[in-house]
Amino acid sequence: MTHHADFLIDRTDLSRTEVRALAAPDSVVLEDGEVLLDIERFALTANNITYGVYGDRLGYWRFFPAEDNWGRIPVWGFATVRRSTVETIPAGTRLFGYLPMATHLVTRLERRPWGVVDVSPHRAELPTAYHSLVEAAPGPLDDQIALLRPLFLTAFLLDDYFAENADFGATSFILSSASSKTALGLAWLLARRGVRVIGLTSARNTGFVEDVGYYAETRTYDAFADTPVEGQAVFVDFAGDPGVVAAVHNSLGDRLVHSAVVGSTHQTDGPVGPGRLPGPRPTFFFAPERLRQRSKDWGGEALNSRIQTALEAFIADNDWLEVTTHKGPEALAAIYQTVLAGTARPEEGHMVRPG
Repeated sequence: MTHHADFLIDRTDLSRTEVRALAAPDSVVLEDGEVLLDIERFALTANNITYGVYGDRLGYWRFFPAEDNWGRIPVWGFATVRRSTVETIPAGTRLFGYLPMATHLVTRLERRPWGVVDVSPHRAELPTAYHSLVEAAPGPLDDQIALLRPLFLTAFLLDDYFAENADFGATSFILSSASSKTALGLAWLLARRGVRVIGLTSARNTGFVEDVGYYAETRTYDAFADTPVEGQAVFVDFAGDPGVVAAVHNSLGDRLVHSAVVGSTHQTDGPVGPGRLPGPRPTFFFAPERLRQRSKDWGGEALNSRIQTALEAFIADNDWLEVTTHKGPEALAAIYQTVLAGTARPEEGHMVRPG
């Protein structure tokens, strides 16, 4: 087994991966401003597949760049500073944030009034929402936080966006990939404020989606059009399957008042193109831009407080999440293929300890 490893993915074929050895951490020479992080654990979800699908379009490959056609899909997890040249971020500091799938990372960090920030020059033009790392003492909910916080953040921002727009006048919301954790977070938030939510899912995941209790109705993809949807509706696409998007648009027509593209949990060529679909044109919801706007509107501290309060309530209210831990690069390679293929059980939360 490779003890110091870097997990690379072919940017042109996400199913092609390679594990490469990294230099032993103690042999790494740090420049001024650099720290060496030991990556303790990270979550692997369908959201990370979305990073790969949209890697070129939205810049996700640029956070932890690699040579040639190879790339590093970012993940959310915990790391501890092993060595540091930054006086205000000493060895032993434990952080939660955006990381590569690797056993360790050399990067440039600074401490700002609001926390720790990655200031690597190659990230200067990338969305600032991904640059912050939060100091985090070990806790019993670490796995749940790594698995759910990044996804719930997107759900929170979506719900806030829809609420600000009075749900576009809709009486129902339709969520594809209803078993995905981001969709579950949004369904929980919408249902909490009395919105009727219809979940679209595969036949394999129907039982799970029904049992979580967040959806007023659950339908399989192939049976969506069998029963009319009453009134006006908003469609939120987490699947990235053009066929599903077309089916919803064709079924609802002008009664579809908004169509949002959020992710791509299904392996297709990405979201449906402009085409001539009935109803509104699908528009991409870019969470970092909404986060930037709300941080400006409310202030960073108030925004984080709102998100944390809602997240804690969501974690307390769900009993469906089963955490499974995978240790080492070989186990990472195996579970990555499972998540990529979309065959992971929805109730499972996959945590990876890379070392």
